[in-house]
Amino acid sequence: MSNLTEPQTKASTKPESKVNRTLYRTLWRWHFYAGVFCIPFVITLAITGAIYLFKPQFEHWVDKPVNQLAVSEQRFTPNQLIKTAQAAYPGSQFMAYRLPESERHSVVVSVSDKGERIQVYVDPYRNQVLKSIAYDDMFMRQVREFHGELMAGRFGSVLVELAACWAVVLIVTGLYLWWPRSAKGVAGVLYPRLGKGKRLFWRDIHAVTGMWLSAFTLFLLISGLPWALVWGAAFKEVRQWNAAPVVQDWTQTRAQERASWRPSVVDTIDLPAAVVTRAHALALPHPVEISAAGDDFKVSSQTQNRPQRVDVWFDPQGDITRSKNFADKPLVDRIVGIGVAAHEGYLFGWFNLVLGVVTTAGLVLLGVSGAIMWWRRRPSGTLGAPAAVPSTRVGRVLTVCILLLGILLPVVGLSLLAFWVLEFTLLSRWQVTRRWFGLG
Repeated sequence: MSNLTEPQTKASTKPESKVNRTLYRTLWRWHFYAGVFCIPFVITLAITGAIYLFKPQFEHWVDKPVNQLAVSEQRFTPNQLIKTAQAAYPGSQFMAYRLPESERHSVVVSVSDKGERIQVYVDPYRNQVLKSIAYDDMFMRQVREFHGELMAGRFGSVLVELAACWAVVLIVTGLYLWWPRSAKGVAGVLYPRLGKGKRLFWRDIHAVTGMWLSAFTLFLLISGLPWALVWGAAFKEVRQWNAAPVVQDWTQTRAQERASWRPSVVDTIDLPAAVVTRAHALALPHPVEISAAGDDFKVSSQTQNRPQRVDVWFDPQGDITRSKNFADKPLVDRIVGIGVAAHEGYLFGWFNLVLGVVTTAGLVLLGVSGAIMWWRRRPSGTLGAPAAVPSTRVGRVLTVCILLLGILLPVVGLSLLAFWVLEFTLLSRWQVTRRWFGLG
């Protein structure tokens, strides 16, 4: 949130104690390195996150050609539509039957073909396949994968988690650097000063934007941690210490997600029309899918607003055997669900979506403005990092704080350990690397 070079302004040149100066410079150095590492990832996550906010709208637009059907008095049964979908992929297994949102919408049948999930769109009035697409090939699915894994599997997932966790350090240190110690007025603190030159302009744009967005950004980062590979796995493990095996409705990898599909995959299915009729009558938030659940059928709302999700089980006669809504979930799952719904922009209507767009746009501005300041002020022949501060009591206290942060955010602790080893064994031993990284 502060710039990547000297963040002090003329308004804050009042003499400070040695301890305060040491603390300021140490945090400034951490902020610099966090920014150098995070900026490319922050911009990438912000752009992909902003696109994913509009997943329902985009998919409605893409599916528009198959959702403007001519309505007919004749309507084929669910079993006939399922068989048509499976016939398009011989040997495939049934996964789910998605209810159409209106009479003019096609039915979407999900099948598993050689382990790959396929979405088959079938005209319920003519029993014809209108189109099909692999689930992992859907545009928004790929955006989500890039957002969470950079299209690089587990390695990409760890990189994203590392960047997100260091972004927490970036925000916390940036707030400290921004804090007005002796500024006169709120110019440059709550709003940027214009017409004062490019240097002050970019400094204020960066600091003020970061201040206004800090709370929202921290929320986005923290609400995404349960999906992170390392943090999410550790979180699940801790939850299981004093309880039975925990079943969560979120996963850390695509492999885990595919494994979660297996219980509902069957070779053939007899889906009674009564079950489909009763499922329609429930009027659950769309999209709504019906899948096999042993001898019963599970009707599940997959709405983006997770607190509105409901699962209902029917027997073959169309009678409800049990149901589960958001209030029935464990407290931790409800907290995570609320966080994810807000993260994806659908917890409290259109304003949540607007807030998500503003936050992601602001993050791009933060990254760009920080990079511009670094580029304009960097010394020739060096990275431009603030010089390392000699070991002091402040440094030792900060080290303890950072170690605690490393425990709460494991990938931060591991990366710090790796960097310290690298600095001790290589970087600090060569004059060129000492000068480049500001170690001397």
